[in-house]
Amino acid sequence: MRNSFDFFKTGAVFPITIVSFIFIGYFDYVHAQPVINDPSLVAEIVVEELSSPTSMAFMDSNNILVLEKTGSVRLISNGILQEQPVLNIPVDTESERGLLGIATLEDDNTVFLYFTESDETLRNRVYRYNWNGETLVNPTLILDLPAIPGPNHDGGKLVIGPDQYLYAIIGDLNHDGKLQNFLDGPEADDTGVIFKVNPNDGSAAPNNPFVNSGDSVLSRYYAYGIRNSFGLAIDPLTNMLWDTENGPGEYDEVNLVRPGFNSGWQTVMGPISRSGESVDDLVSFQGSQYIDPVFSWQIPPAVTDIEFLHSPKLGDKYANNIFVGDYNNGNIYYFEVNEDRSGIKFDASQTGLIDLVADNEEELSTIIFGSGFGSITDIATGPDGFFYILSFDDGIIYRIAPSSNNQVAASVIS
Repeated sequence: MRNSFDFFKTGAVFPITIVSFIFIGYFDYVHAQPVINDPSLVAEIVVEELSSPTSMAFMDSNNILVLEKTGSVRLISNGILQEQPVLNIPVDTESERGLLGIATLEDDNTVFLYFTESDETLRNRVYRYNWNGETLVNPTLILDLPAIPGPNHDGGKLVIGPDQYLYAIIGDLNHDGKLQNFLDGPEADDTGVIFKVNPNDGSAAPNNPFVNSGDSVLSRYYAYGIRNSFGLAIDPLTNMLWDTENGPGEYDEVNLVRPGFNSGWQTVMGPISRSGESVDDLVSFQGSQYIDPVFSWQIPPAVTDIEFLHSPKLGDKYANNIFVGDYNNGNIYYFEVNEDRSGIKFDASQTGLIDLVADNEEELSTIIFGSGFGSITDIATGPDGFFYILSFDDGIIYRIAPSSNNQVAASVIS
């Protein structure tokens, strides 16, 4: 089965920005102004005229690195896009391939990049670099992963956990193996999984769920059974991993990814009770567990990044709760985490979501935080404690901030 959409189909890419910026107080551009469904907040344009940006990372309060799908890493320093890329990488850009993911080690000037490297053998690779303030140097190969047949379902998001291990997600690349829950399929082949590895050499984290399996390939996995994903995040209060997952014709998902998590694809998308299948129909490894999604969309909006807002700057209501973007509609969805932070809770106006599935437009509308953001590819909490949204097709970075900050003036991020 294939996606009902292909992300990142073509294109040039430009950069992103944050840090000090000037918000121009007029709106004579071609893009519709986004709408936030909270009158106390507003979406401001931080940067426009970008081209197909895929991911961003704040290096500090003055610098941000932005990935261009076509292979350039761009630097915005003190609010100014530098003319020359800090790195150019030869990448394959067919369908969802390209320069896709970035993560940083705090206070270490270490940067990780995930991209589809175009050389004699087409591969998805994760490299570690040193950031010297001007460029990325000293590349070290951390993960060497398949890229065929694809060309979609490459995944690409990266995150560093509080334990300083690197998490990386790759989609199924249209494989049909044990990692895709085919009981008689080929053995583990590094597709449809989340890796948890040592950021220095790509070796398995010592507490991985399958580290004692006797299989050196399996030992690097934290989770499997994943169709494709454009979102990874760590809960800042529990340190648990969450992801988003893209379904085919039905059921995009948000998942709490416990160690050994089997997401169920290709046998299950959405709640297993709706699939007609049982856990016995899934591939099981010692230490694995199938768990239903925390939330699903019956009609997939093509969900992308997931972020916990690491700040009270937008109000206590939103602090440490979940925001998810989508590609098809330009929506941002908001979810409040339940008391033990194992799932999502809904208020009295959201009774249709008690089954944890948005089945129709009416139910969908109750979780929309904002709309009109184009095709969202990244969401991040900035150094100023506000929210930053990266729009792939529109080429814009938005900042969500209290409406009192929406001034026609220069504003310095602190």
